[in-house]
Amino acid sequence: ALLCVVIFVIFLMALSGNIILILLIHSDTHLHTPMYFFISQLSLMDMMYISVTVPKMLMDQVMGVNKISLPECGMQMFLYVTLAGSEFFLLASMAYDRFVAICHPLHYPVLMNHRVCLLLAFGCWFLGSVDGFLFTPITMTFPFCRSREIHHFFCEVPAVLKLSCSDTSLYEIFMYLCCVLMLLIPVIIISGSYYFILLTIHKMNSAEGRKKAFATCSSHMTVVILFYGAAIYTYMLPSFYHTPEKDMMVSVFYTILTPVLNPLIYSLRNKDVMGALKKTLNVGMVRQETIK
Repeated sequence: ALLCVVIFVIFLMALSGNIILILLIHSDTHLHTPMYFFISQLSLMDMMYISVTVPKMLMDQVMGVNKISLPECGMQMFLYVTLAGSEFFLLASMAYDRFVAICHPLHYPVLMNHRVCLLLAFGCWFLGSVDGFLFTPITMTFPFCRSREIHHFFCEVPAVLKLSCSDTSLYEIFMYLCCVLMLLIPVIIISGSYYFILLTIHKMNSAEGRKKAFATCSSHMTVVILFYGAAIYTYMLPSFYHTPEKDMMVSVFYTILTPVLNPLIYSLRNKDVMGALKKTLNVGMVRQETIK
C-alpha cells in the first residue's frame, strides 16, 4: 500500500512537472526558441510515457486484479516502444540544436528555423512509431504456451518474449541489431555534437558565455546518460546479466523516475525557465490582489 502511494505521488509529480514546463514554454515568448520547443516535446513524450504504464499498474494494485488482455498488452507495448524510440532520436535532435547554437550562432536562425524544428520533431515521432510497428506485431504473434505470468509491471518486449515456448533466438538477434542501430545513430550525433561544442567552449573568451554553454549542455547530458544507460542495459546486455528483479528495477528507474527528473533538470538548472515561472507566479498574485 505504501509503495502504491509513493508511485502515485511520483506519477502526479511527473505529470504536473511536465505540464507546468509545457505551459511555461507555450505562454512565455522568451521561451519560443528551438531549444525550448524540443524540451516541450520531451515533456510531452515523458507525460505519455509514464501514463502508458503507471495508471494500469496502480489500478491493478488497488483492485487486486493483476490481469491484462492480449490487445491491451499489445497496445501498451506499442505505445511504450514508440515513445522510447522517439525519445532516443529527440535527445539527438536536442544535441544537434545545441551544436548549431554554440558552434554556428550566426547561422542558427536559418539552420534551426521553425520549419526545421517541426521536421526534426516529426522525424523523431515517425522513427519511434516505426520501432513500435516493427517490434509489437512480431513479439505478440509468438505462441505463449508456458505460464502467462509476466514477471514485470508492464508488457515490455523482453519480459513478454520469455513467455514464448518457440525459439526466439533469431528474433532476439534481430532486435539486438535494431537496438544497436537505434542507439548508435543518436549516440554518434550526440557525441559528435558535444565534441565540437567542447572545442568551441574551450576557445571562448567570455567566462559568462562558457558558464552558460556548460549549464545548458550539462542538463542535456544528464538526461542522455540516465535514459540511454537504462536502455543499453535492457536491450543490449547479454541475457546472463539479466534477472527479473534487476530488469524491474531498471524499468522502474527509466519508466517512472526519468519523467520526474527531466522537468526538474531542465527547470531548476535553467535561469530562463525559473524566470518565466516567477513572472507567471507574480502575475497570478497580482490578479488575486486585484480581485480582493
